[in-house]
Amino acid sequence: MTPASTPSTRSHWPAWLGLLLAALAGLAWWWSVGRPVDLPDAPSARIACVSYAPYRREGQTPYDPATFISPQQIDADLQALSRRFDCVRTYSQGQGLDVVPAIAGRYGMKVLMGVWIGRDAAANAREIALAAATARAHPEVLRGVIVGNEVLLRGEQSSAALAGYLRQARAVLPPAVPITYADVWEFWLRHPELAGSVDYITVHVLPYWEDDPVPPARAVQHVADVYARVRAAFPGKPVMIGETGWPSAGRPRQGATASVVNEARYLREFLRYAATVQMPYNVIEAFDQGWKRAQEGTVGGYWGIFDAQARPKFPMQGPVTEVPSWWLGWLAAALGGVLFMVVGRPRGRRAALALMLAGISSGAALAWQVRQMLYACGPLWEWLLSGAACAAALVTALMLARTLAAVVQGVTVAPPSRRWRFGWLFVLAYYGLLLVFDGRYRDFPLGLFALPAVGYALVALAGVEPVGARRREEAFLAVAVSLLAAIVLTQELGISLVAWLWLGLNALPGLAVLLPSRRSAHQQHRADQ
Repeated sequence: MTPASTPSTRSHWPAWLGLLLAALAGLAWWWSVGRPVDLPDAPSARIACVSYAPYRREGQTPYDPATFISPQQIDADLQALSRRFDCVRTYSQGQGLDVVPAIAGRYGMKVLMGVWIGRDAAANAREIALAAATARAHPEVLRGVIVGNEVLLRGEQSSAALAGYLRQARAVLPPAVPITYADVWEFWLRHPELAGSVDYITVHVLPYWEDDPVPPARAVQHVADVYARVRAAFPGKPVMIGETGWPSAGRPRQGATASVVNEARYLREFLRYAATVQMPYNVIEAFDQGWKRAQEGTVGGYWGIFDAQARPKFPMQGPVTEVPSWWLGWLAAALGGVLFMVVGRPRGRRAALALMLAGISSGAALAWQVRQMLYACGPLWEWLLSGAACAAALVTALMLARTLAAVVQGVTVAPPSRRWRFGWLFVLAYYGLLLVFDGRYRDFPLGLFALPAVGYALVALAGVEPVGARRREEAFLAVAVSLLAAIVLTQELGISLVAWLWLGLNALPGLAVLLPSRRSAHQQHRADQ
């Protein structure tokens, strides 16, 4: 029998402290996201213009040539949007969107009509022809025609080729309808030669997506600075903010955190600013777009003022709550405590308390991960993979909690297998590599990895060493995961709280692996004396 598997009378206060802090942290986090946050009110609930892409229902995506949006769906959408918006911006003419001007006109709305320009010359020609026909039929509805959206950013056309498409569009569109091109503001500054091909400049200013992300506290000032800079670069040309907004869910980027509260704060403050300068603008976007997650990760699907079911995500006046149903996290924590007590079958009060605390923290963490899955998972395989990972984490946490409960009760315990710990270290290292080299659109699965990382650290603090031959690979991975997490923190410039939590979570397995070996060396030294 190994020393770790025998009852012990040693003090376990570090493990008890860790259990208590983990449980309190889980409960405190859920409580904090349920508190209403006071924000400045918007000057009005009405907004000048909003990006409208109708692909909000399951299976709808512009990447599927077979996708067709019915006039009935567009009619229902625009009827609802007309209560809040004076204008909608579209991005293409195909898949049924050419009917938008006719329907918008019935509800007294204007349209910034988009013409999609990509790599395919034939498709571009069809888009321009459709736009010309629509514009001639409904010129009174159009506030302008936007020929091309972020084409230069995507690298699909040169500025000279784009100028050619603008000339083609001008030749077939009604003379009274102004035309423009829309792109990220830096690309307009890099290609000032395009100004002669448009009637006004349309720039996108998205503080969250800047190369140096701008936190919410400085976001509107950033927009004001960019707007002034672009106007100075193109004197005499009108300038419009063609896209601006904030995401409500997804990974943080340095100090720019995606959340409902931050989206509400940004939009309210931006509308207050826009009202003071009489600036033409369009916000992105009307509805959450699930199909964008394939391109931009979780955050891509959550820029809507309304969710995919056309429900407003926040009010324009009064406090805003990040998670109104925050109490479900506490319910999950309570259920976790019950589950661990039932499965763990404690043999004493200390064991029961340890199991309950472990279950509370595990339930709260898994609830957070499930909430993240609701935002991030799309196809069935993503749900299955994430669900399997959560199940594995729960089984691991239960196994470790039973071990810990037995140790603090002074009962003989069978140590956990080293293979499980090695497996979690491998998965952590793999995901750490993804975050370092391809992390722009990846979330931080803190809730998932909290269960094994905290569990193994607590078991190590209690003096239990997993059975099985110690391998150098395990020690290497323990160090590697911490180094990878430190690199991620550096990439986030050390100002992202989530990145700090990720570093702490990855450091815990190192504690679990290295602490027992140090204790064994100390015991051997005392034995030699």
